[in-house]
Amino acid sequence: MYNFFVKENQKQNNCYFIDGADYNHIKNVLRMNVGDTFLVSENGASNLCEIESFENDFVVAKIIEENYNDTNLPIKIHLFQGLPKGDKMELIIQKTVELGVESIIPVEMSRCVVKIDDKKKKSKQQRWQAISESAAKQSKRNTIPEIEEILTYKQAMARASEMDLFLVPYESKNGMEDTKNALSQLKGGMSVGILIGPEGGFDEKEVDLAFANGGKVISLGKRILRTETAAITSVSMCMLHAEMYLGE
Repeated sequence: MYNFFVKENQKQNNCYFIDGADYNHIKNVLRMNVGDTFLVSENGASNLCEIESFENDFVVAKIIEENYNDTNLPIKIHLFQGLPKGDKMELIIQKTVELGVESIIPVEMSRCVVKIDDKKKKSKQQRWQAISESAAKQSKRNTIPEIEEILTYKQAMARASEMDLFLVPYESKNGMEDTKNALSQLKGGMSVGILIGPEGGFDEKEVDLAFANGGKVISLGKRILRTETAAITSVSMCMLHAEMYLGE
């Protein structure tokens, strides 16, 4: 079933008025008809809707069941991702949005191979946000995760220190026992930060600063993972624990 996101001002009484690119997609790409159903997400809730009519430049969709599908995790995962090279950031955004992240914060770190010019940062953010929206639609998310502006490492640590739990995948002498202990602290409603280094890994000073800001070390196993694999694995671990132990 298809899923579309709307704003509050697109709702009147018990109907949504869907225009713009979504109108074109519904009418001309999907070739949907009156009576067809799809999901409409607004303010973190998804409602089952039925097409009532097609007007000149918008679709009228009537709500037939509210709160039809709740796909939100019981925790809010915020991924602090060291800037990777190439198109790896796009893959990380796509897959972690599917897995349930609340937001992704790109971070400039000392061993980042890529350096993004200040003039290009806004356009990059917009491109990444579009990928987040597409992944949210595909995975039937109730919300579109925000891709925040690129932060310096110091700025990122200030944000991470505000999290209820801040996880740092790094070399751990206790191995998966550290992961088990960290995940056992998860509770419903928590904000969880995950810090992932770039291809070059963490600088030792960055690790020290992460721990000084409340970071808890976790292990992702005995193998060395690429930055994109580490991001997906870390989010998957938190998602699995939350779905198994903190869900309904």
